[in-house]
Amino acid sequence: MASTVHISDVAELLSEGRTHFNLSTAVLVEHAVGRNEAALAANGALVGYTNRTGRSPKDKFIVRDGTTEHTVAWGAVNAPFDTDRFDELYARVVEHLRGRDLFVQDLFCGADPAYRLPVRIVTEYAWHSLFVRQLFIRPTASELRHHHPEFTVIAAPEFKANPRRDGTNSEVFILLNFTRRTVLIGGTSYAGEMKKSIFSVMNFLLPPRNVFPMHCSANVGHDGVTALFFGLSGTGKTTLSADPSRDLIGDDEHGWSADGIFNFEGGCYAKCIKLSQKNEPQIWSALRFGCVLENVTLDSHTRTPDYNDDSKTENTRAAYPVEFIENAVIPGVGGHPKNVVFLTADAFGVLPPISRLTPEQAMYHFLSGYTAKVAGTEAGVKEPTATFSTCFGSPFLPLAPKIYAEMLGRRLREHNAQCWLVNTGWQGGPYGVGKRMEIPYTRAMVDAAVEGELIAEEFEIEPAFGFAIPKFCRGVPPQILNPRNAWRDKAAYDQAAGELRNRFAKNFEKFDPSPEVKAAGPQAQK
Repeated sequence: MASTVHISDVAELLSEGRTHFNLSTAVLVEHAVGRNEAALAANGALVGYTNRTGRSPKDKFIVRDGTTEHTVAWGAVNAPFDTDRFDELYARVVEHLRGRDLFVQDLFCGADPAYRLPVRIVTEYAWHSLFVRQLFIRPTASELRHHHPEFTVIAAPEFKANPRRDGTNSEVFILLNFTRRTVLIGGTSYAGEMKKSIFSVMNFLLPPRNVFPMHCSANVGHDGVTALFFGLSGTGKTTLSADPSRDLIGDDEHGWSADGIFNFEGGCYAKCIKLSQKNEPQIWSALRFGCVLENVTLDSHTRTPDYNDDSKTENTRAAYPVEFIENAVIPGVGGHPKNVVFLTADAFGVLPPISRLTPEQAMYHFLSGYTAKVAGTEAGVKEPTATFSTCFGSPFLPLAPKIYAEMLGRRLREHNAQCWLVNTGWQGGPYGVGKRMEIPYTRAMVDAAVEGELIAEEFEIEPAFGFAIPKFCRGVPPQILNPRNAWRDKAAYDQAAGELRNRFAKNFEKFDPSPEVKAAGPQAQK
């Protein structure tokens, strides 16, 4: 990925103080523990704790200049930042870092050499350096000798912005500068910001090269056929793609080029809350030496992780190399997918467990990016709340959503790929009345879809959303396939379905799709 603009030059900074280049896993663990940045868990994983326990989307900005002025979809998600203020803040961060211990990793984003982005990530913390080393693609010794970074991330969590002086919203900032090819992060020690900032970069750079960047997981069957899994947090994306019967390409970020699928990353970033060896054996086995746990509580005596403890946050995480998954595909590339799965956790209990979508319906529901928050997961949430995240990754899309949706539609048609909508949420009633879809049933439906078995079954059209739903799926009780049948009170289902249709229609008003795509979605009740 050749650079046509100048790169951030931090050479002077890195030549001062004590800069550690491309340290190995063991040495980084030694530094992190010795500097009291992190603790060692009984299973060998390194555990770091953060001042913020999730991303800070309201503190993310894109520098508005000649490179971005007419390409970025400016708004609440892509907030503009002044060039001069970036330069001033950059200078202050460099001065803050001067003379300190710094940890540098030279890595790649993108498993396909034709599209990979060489990146350099500079961090204040050793455990942050291990985090990015495990999540991005590690160059070979030969590749490292010829590594020329085309984007630089500087993470300075101990530097806090002054909003009045610096033009930020708080002491935290995540600034993307596409002209200087630099990401500047400060005020937050949440490591996921480094990962997701480079994902945003790829979402900006790749579409002009006819590569569709996707917030999805991917795996491949023993027949060599790839499947994609889109879904917001809590919908089962990581769990369902980590399937012992299929090989894992990657769990979160991929590109779809003219040659097929490729993983952006060299690692996985899995949620740990309520993790169990029984339900997620592959992820459980990956949590060992070399893994980084984020905000996971440890027993004070034994240092055993308690994955059920959400006292620090429900967003506990594990970062580990993809090769820690036994059946991982190395390098992370695959052929064109034949099945694309959208995952949603519908807490209203309305959507079918699995539906077959037309390309137009797929584009509609891709733009919608629907799931539902459950009562009790956030302060003030008393009942299920609809959540829409455009393209299942709204915070990371610098370009207009229509660009990504049209790329999806073209590829579904070009490669005759089937799209499925899978509800991993509730059935028989909303949260508190119905019950959550059982994981074995969901796995049976997904397996039948991606293995090509389900497409041969007979389908019917359900009236609420116009979805084609199967009348039979091996291993699944037939009565749950049509969601209305699972409700005792049919009138209550009809009312709930109408209300959810209205939410979809209201959310979709902000888009400017083709008439065919707009007509493919549920229409508001009159």
